Amino acid sequence: MKVTVDEATCCGAGQCVLLAPEVFDQREDDGIVVLLDAEPDGDLHPAVREAAHVCPAEAISLTEVNRR
Repeated sequence: MKVTVDEATCCGAGQCVLLAPEVFDQREDDGIVVLLDAEPDGDLHPAVREAAHVCPAEAISLTEVNRR
């Protein structure tokens, strides 16, 4: 899985950080998302998918990556 975030779209709700703190953080000054891990381990995928699903600004994009 490849994770990307659109900082310009982010509204700072913070749901992503609550669901997947290993992958997402927020800037202290304005709460905008900070991507900590663009290719998280498989055990984090369910939480990252949920974070993307609940993001009110739809600022998180996921791309499935096939590893060989």
